[in-house]
Formats: sequence, structure tokens, C-alpha cells
Amino acid sequence: MKSLKANLSMLLVVGVLGTSGATLAADGVVVEGQLNPGNYCHEKFPAIAERSLGDSQPQLKQPNTGDVVDYYGPCDEDPTGKDQIASQKLEQQHQMEGSRGGENGRF
Repeated sequence: MKSLKANLSMLLVVGVLGTSGATLAADGVVVEGQLNPGNYCHEKFPAIAERSLGDSQPQLKQPNTGDVVDYYGPCDEDPTGKDQIASQKLEQQHQMEGSRGGENGRF
């Protein structure tokens, strides 16, 4: 009887943990969970390939590149939508300015 209760308890724990873990969509988007039901989510998805940032149909990098966006925000975020394009263009600009070594104001 004790082992039956222990097995059922373990099955319950495994079932709860299994349903609360991250899920991986077909397009490489990992949804880690809804922070506030209906409002905000935590997602991880591949960044947009730099060469396609200006295109009408931007392409995501391959998930195995490790270049991912760690996103917290509305659950309906599109990884290739206007918000992500603008955000990633700004990030790219910041990286390029930083690569100059801060020489902008020196001369």
C-alpha cells in the first residue's frame, strides 16, 4: 500500500513538472511560460539574420547558432514582426557603434 501511494505521488509530481516545462514550437520558438495569464510571456526565439533585416520577409537564423532573443512581453509577439525588426536593427547599430571603441567624441 505504501509503495502504491509513493508511486502515485511520484507520477503526479512528474505529470505536473512535465506540463509546466518549456515547449518548443516548429519554428524554433521556445515558450517558457505565461507570466500573467493573457498578458505577458517569456519566449526565446532565434534572432533575425542580419542580411534579411531590411527585407520585406525577414528570415530567422538557424536555432543551432545560439543567437537567440530572450523576450518578455505580450504573448502574441511575432519573431519577424515590425517590433522585432526595429529592436534588432537598433541592437545592431549599438554593436557597430561600440566596435569603434568610443572614438566618436574624441576628435
